[in-house]
Amino acid sequence: MSTGRFSSAIAAENERGFVAVIPDIKCISPKEGDLLRGRDPVETAKFLAHCGAPALSVVTENERFGGSAELLRAVAQAAGVPVLRKDFITNEDQLLETAELGASAVLLICAITDEKNLKTLHEKALGLGIEPFVEVHTVREMELVRTLGARLIGINNRNIVTLERDDGGPARTAALASGVPAGALLVSESGILSSEDAKLAAASGANAVLVGTALWQARDMGAMYQALCVKRETAPCALS
Repeated sequence: MSTGRFSSAIAAENERGFVAVIPDIKCISPKEGDLLRGRDPVETAKFLAHCGAPALSVVTENERFGGSAELLRAVAQAAGVPVLRKDFITNEDQLLETAELGASAVLLICAITDEKNLKTLHEKALGLGIEPFVEVHTVREMELVRTLGARLIGINNRNIVTLERDDGGPARTAALASGVPAGALLVSESGILSSEDAKLAAASGANAVLVGTALWQARDMGAMYQALCVKRETAPCALS
């Protein structure tokens, strides 16, 4: 399948035999509170890229997650790796802004929009040269992304509708992964707290894990990043 920088970064890690670990640059967790604890998010993003992160995610929603468009721009310019914009994207203007800010991919959440608008956003993102990263949490949503033709799919192990305040983990990925279309890249999001969680996601077929809180709360962020870099037993997705 043809692909962009974000997917290519994931596939390259798979070719090396590892699940790609995508750190989430998130200032506030609605469940855990302040994650920065005085740290500079841009410098932290650069540090994680230096640790080997092939790509990064940046949360730009401000009211509940403490992010901003300016943070995304700064990380995209400083980190030297492709960046995913995470926000509640519901209209084309937000996609235009995402492209202008320098993101390589954009999160599209099935749970917050209807099927028609999701399809429109998916097509518009592709037209702008941004990879649509389509997020699901249920069997029905997985069926929807199959009809959409999504090639980059995230399973959110927690419920974004309740701002991920539940205790979901990679068992959700294991339960839904069989519905992922052949050739698509799968990312297990949220609730990845340990190398064991990353291994379960990998065993379920995940090409990557997206991890935020566990990294920010670790005593040694670099060591935690390395612990999450687990082997991927299944064959990597072939890209063309």
